[in-house]
Amino acid sequence: MAITQQEDLVEYGFRRVIITITAVLCALLEIVDTTIVNVALTNMRGSLGATLTDIAWVITAYAIANVIIIPMTSWLSQQFGRRNYFAASIILFTVASFLCGNASNIWELVIFRFIQGLGGGALLVTAQTIITESYPTEKRGMAQAIYGMGVIVGPTLGPPLGGYIVDNFSWPYIFYINIPIGIAATFLTLSFVKSPKYGNKLSANQVDWWGIITLSAFIGSLQYVLEHGQQDDWFNNTTIVTLCIVSFVGLLLFLWRELTYEHPIVNLSVLKDSNLQIGILLGFILGFGLYGSTLIIPIYTQSILGWTATDAGLLLIPGSITTAFMMPFVGRMIQKGVPQKYMVAFGFGVFFLFTYWMYTVMTPDTGVEHFYWPLILRGVGLGLLFVPITTLSLSSLKGKEIGEGAAFTGMMRQLGGSFGVAIITTFISRFTQKHRIDLIGNIDPTRPEVQQKINMLQKSFVAKGYTPNEALAKAHQIFEFSIIKQSTVMSYMDIFLYLGVIFLCSIPLIFLAKKTKNKINPADAMH
Repeated sequence: MAITQQEDLVEYGFRRVIITITAVLCALLEIVDTTIVNVALTNMRGSLGATLTDIAWVITAYAIANVIIIPMTSWLSQQFGRRNYFAASIILFTVASFLCGNASNIWELVIFRFIQGLGGGALLVTAQTIITESYPTEKRGMAQAIYGMGVIVGPTLGPPLGGYIVDNFSWPYIFYINIPIGIAATFLTLSFVKSPKYGNKLSANQVDWWGIITLSAFIGSLQYVLEHGQQDDWFNNTTIVTLCIVSFVGLLLFLWRELTYEHPIVNLSVLKDSNLQIGILLGFILGFGLYGSTLIIPIYTQSILGWTATDAGLLLIPGSITTAFMMPFVGRMIQKGVPQKYMVAFGFGVFFLFTYWMYTVMTPDTGVEHFYWPLILRGVGLGLLFVPITTLSLSSLKGKEIGEGAAFTGMMRQLGGSFGVAIITTFISRFTQKHRIDLIGNIDPTRPEVQQKINMLQKSFVAKGYTPNEALAKAHQIFEFSIIKQSTVMSYMDIFLYLGVIFLCSIPLIFLAKKTKNKINPADAMH
């Protein structure tokens, strides 16, 4: 019965092309929207009269909604039918985009971003399932590769696209561009996408409401802590401590509920599979590296090198194009039976080389030409990681377990990104302070070259009309600024080195995965 149903969902020719374009477009929409707002935050603050803390909620609300809804997608698809659920998610995302663009104050925008995140989070896992189910079994490695292009390229498209829109139009247009795409995607989904036949739907009193509440408390609180921990001084802040407790208690109650309830919203028994355990851990590390490096590079180029937001975003595009070119080759290798574990191991090795190369080229005045090849190498590494990790995770699962496993891999990749951003921003701050103290400790004000530097700076300010005392104070300020700049660069170098060590240490984990005889068939998802 399951095989017949799978075959019913396989599409050929024009219909498959249309379904593939629709699903990739929706996945891209969701992922681009996680990063496109970053470059528009300053403009939003100005027009909405928001504080820096308030405006951060525009990102936080979307991320919280995303990670709450992703684990529920398998269950929600079964309740409403995949096509209906997918179409409803696109409509919710599109309407929320319109409302975001029309928000008249910061808290309206935050509420609409949360709603947009609920619609968007569902698009990722569901799009992956729809694409893979539309291809025959022997071509599903290629289907994963096509989907992976959208997921990997998306985060790097956001900043340059957002920068261009903000520079040439105004910030509401970063939301308005979703509307025509959303309308077209809804029409195409309702016209072309098929739904698998599910068993009996649950009645309202069988729905796992406590599972939904405890999952929301656990994930929502954790995401807030990760987003705001650094700026709120972590455990010295009462809100952060309270939400850590809420998250921990929410996790315990969620685990207890899902393991004891007859109709759980998330099937935890699927986590008994050892390949899925290894896969979600590797996915977490991939998310850590992908979002972490996507965060560091624009900050470094803008704050240290003085680049514009658009230029910083454009820097990442050649690497993304490399990843896009890699995906079909990786899909073909999987189809030919090349073991995923070897590709993943090689991918982590390539990522280590990228981080070490970045460690060696970072200075206070590095040129664009120094970044080009390391970022191309990053693109190669990502191409070798995304699809093999996903297919390795699901390789020993069957039937609807695959959809449940796919939801876990999606959630852990997102959480890996959140942990990466939180940990990296914290360590940048701490390492910068440490290097500043070390640099100041090694500068002897009695040394002739130090005195000569300060005298030259003082003379240049006197020549501009400052008094000798004012000029001396300005000279010391410039000297202090150069120390902070150098210590910040050194902190970025440390981050890249430690990221590389994490990737290198992850390689032995890959070889713990079992070899399976099953065809890797992610498209059984959510049956």
